[in-house]
Amino acid sequence: MNPVLLIPALGCLAPLDVVAPHIEYGPLMPVFALMAGACLAVLVEAFVPRSGRRPTQIILTVAALAVAIASTLTTIAKGTRIVAGQGTLALDGPTLATWMVLLVTSLGAVVLFAERVGGTQTAFVASASSAPGSPLEAKAEQEHREHTEVYPLLMFAVLGMMCFAASDDLIMMFVALEIFSLPLYLLSGMSRRRRLLSQEAALKYFLLGALSSALFLYGIVLLYGCAGSFKLGAIAAVGVTQVGSSRLIIAGMVLVAVGLLFKVGAVPFASWTPDVYTGAPTPVSGWMAVATKLVALVGLMRVLYVGLGAMRWDWQIILAVVAVASMAVGAVVGLAQTDMKRLLAYSAIAHAGFVLVGVVGAWTIQTGMTPGHTGSVSSVLVYMTAYGLSSIGFWLLILMVRRAGGESTEIDSWAGLGRKHPWFGVLVVIFVLSFAGIPLTAGFTGKLVVFLAGWRGEYAWLVLLGVLFSLVAAAFYLRIIVVVFFRNPKDEDDPVEVAEPSIAGWITLIICAVFTIVMGVAPQPIIDLFNQASTFLR
Repeated sequence: MNPVLLIPALGCLAPLDVVAPHIEYGPLMPVFALMAGACLAVLVEAFVPRSGRRPTQIILTVAALAVAIASTLTTIAKGTRIVAGQGTLALDGPTLATWMVLLVTSLGAVVLFAERVGGTQTAFVASASSAPGSPLEAKAEQEHREHTEVYPLLMFAVLGMMCFAASDDLIMMFVALEIFSLPLYLLSGMSRRRRLLSQEAALKYFLLGALSSALFLYGIVLLYGCAGSFKLGAIAAVGVTQVGSSRLIIAGMVLVAVGLLFKVGAVPFASWTPDVYTGAPTPVSGWMAVATKLVALVGLMRVLYVGLGAMRWDWQIILAVVAVASMAVGAVVGLAQTDMKRLLAYSAIAHAGFVLVGVVGAWTIQTGMTPGHTGSVSSVLVYMTAYGLSSIGFWLLILMVRRAGGESTEIDSWAGLGRKHPWFGVLVVIFVLSFAGIPLTAGFTGKLVVFLAGWRGEYAWLVLLGVLFSLVAAAFYLRIIVVVFFRNPKDEDDPVEVAEPSIAGWITLIICAVFTIVMGVAPQPIIDLFNQASTFLR
């Protein structure tokens, strides 16, 4: 028997049945695992002594991510494809594939966070005979500024990202956007040395992020005003020729796209990227470069392909212009950069333009693609997997390069490190060549599939521009190799050293390097996996 509520209505009592919501606990277990882990991590900060917080938080975060990965694999193995959470979360192929890439990438982020405090600094003290380590960082640890809060913030951010990628409802998408955005704002400013640069970056990110969220919400309101529903399926059902609705849909579409493109980091909505990448702690920048871009692209494709697929001719040309601007700004301005983190920021902008080529092509089953073949959705997933492998590995290398005063991110300070530390030089070459899209690396595979999706979607001119700007961007990537191997280091009182990573750091570097090569040499099995997970449920 359902409970019955009696409410007064026009002077009489009217019965109202209240039906308990049905929650699909099995398929949604990855979300619940991250939520439980994040809440427990908050309690760890409150009750565990400071000396034991760091190892406890690392173990708890890894355990939560491992449970989420295992439950996601179970859902994939069962072939479960449903709309869960009262019709708000679509657990389809793109969602589950995105969850796997995101969770594995987040495991790499845990290594980055742990390496920032642990193995890197210890190894640097041992390797620098004339320097006692980083005085500023030693003082930060002595004053208990380790910021173990980064681990619950990481889990809350991953939780929001997972819900965002699966959202089949615009209100759920907005809530998920805020869930993962707020932890990122905090993480961007959590420098252990209380750097003003980090605080400035966090403030800029917050202000611009708040503006983009407001535009995104306003776009949702306009789409609701036209469709009368927040569901993407209902929005898709509204004909664009309906009297009085066409302009309303276009306005809502543009505003929603602006909010999503801000998270993608595409021009002209990428003004935050160089400052945040430079000012935020290195592990945060490295993880944001992959995770935020991945879920924003999947969310963008879900809204455009599922909810606004009938308006393809309207949004394709807009995204094409954004893609060209992103490729041009990222490739050209990147040539003038002298700081490694700032160079990677413009590299991320250029990569946003490259991957948008595949999104613009909109090569899906609805537009003529044969099921099981490589289309826009699977090509974006392949590209982001390749980009994620190289990014996590290279940002970890940035943590390795240090002076006595901390990290050394000037490109010229890396001179000769490849000859002095061959293992470091080999890893730099692998990851940089992948960024540049050189054959036999994962980056080449990623660019090939997104450009093919754009070409098959009848945007050949955009693909040709993508190839041109890829050649331009290759110039500043190859400059890194030249500096690392063919330039002599300057004589300085504060020499640059390469620290030995921890065991977890070594494992992460090896995995990233091996899979970067495997995806370049034999990419078809991985492409086939993503091809099987490339169809949205609605």
